[in-house]
Amino acid sequence: MNRQPLRLAIMEATRILTEAGVESPRSDADLIAAHVLGVERGRLPMVPLVDPPVIDAIGQLVAQRAKRIPLQYLTGWAALGNITVNVGAGVFVPRPETELLLEWGVKFLQGREYPVVVDLCTGSGALALALAHERPDAVVYAVDVDPQALAWARHNADVHTAAGNTPIRLYSGDIADPTMFAELDGLVDLVLCNPPYVPEGTPVPPEVGEHDPARAVFAEESGLAVIRHAIAAGARLLRPGGGLAIEHDDTHGSAVPALVRARRVLTGVEDHPDYTGRARFVTARRLG
Repeated sequence: MNRQPLRLAIMEATRILTEAGVESPRSDADLIAAHVLGVERGRLPMVPLVDPPVIDAIGQLVAQRAKRIPLQYLTGWAALGNITVNVGAGVFVPRPETELLLEWGVKFLQGREYPVVVDLCTGSGALALALAHERPDAVVYAVDVDPQALAWARHNADVHTAAGNTPIRLYSGDIADPTMFAELDGLVDLVLCNPPYVPEGTPVPPEVGEHDPARAVFAEESGLAVIRHAIAAGARLLRPGGGLAIEHDDTHGSAVPALVRARRVLTGVEDHPDYTGRARFVTARRLG
């Protein structure tokens, strides 16, 4: 069996993905090769030659990715913070931008023992699980309205509990319901939310438009409908001095902070950019 250079297979994969319009072709080619080989991406240079079946397996996944099927659906996982979660059809794939929301939340909780945290619109459970991983002493509640998303979140929560992480408390519920988590009113240290926020009718890449669940991506009222409920829930749930962080569309850099400021119990409103400098998430504190 003639072994072949892995480097050439990755170059060919990059070419195919570039022609298909994939946003990060070289990165995706590397990650597909690493997935097939069962190694970390950084170890690929230590595998100079591979057998033909490996080349074939890489080629098959590249062909799928060239059809704009999300890379995370092909590998079966997505990363957030220091954890990974399983993802696939029917659940929103966590995005790198949400790392910044997570980092803000972890930093905000410094110095608070046994904090209570609520993750609204949890989807795959990634944000709640990443927070619980960073703060094993935290009591983390997570909620979603979509049954398919909750099935993925329950699976991911079970995997992380089995691995020794602090279990999260997962619920089915609508954040528009003013009685949701009523028993926690005024007791929560941190409310996080990555809601559906893309304005309806916005052009999106095929990976989003054809694969992410529409109800996890788009929202009415120019993308603000669910964010309004998240702000209301945060204002109600937070204890004095508690923190709120909500991700939003890059067109919402003034609209969302204005909505937060309209809640008199919320103060210290700041908007934060993502890695590309675009407005991405808003934070605030509840008046003490």
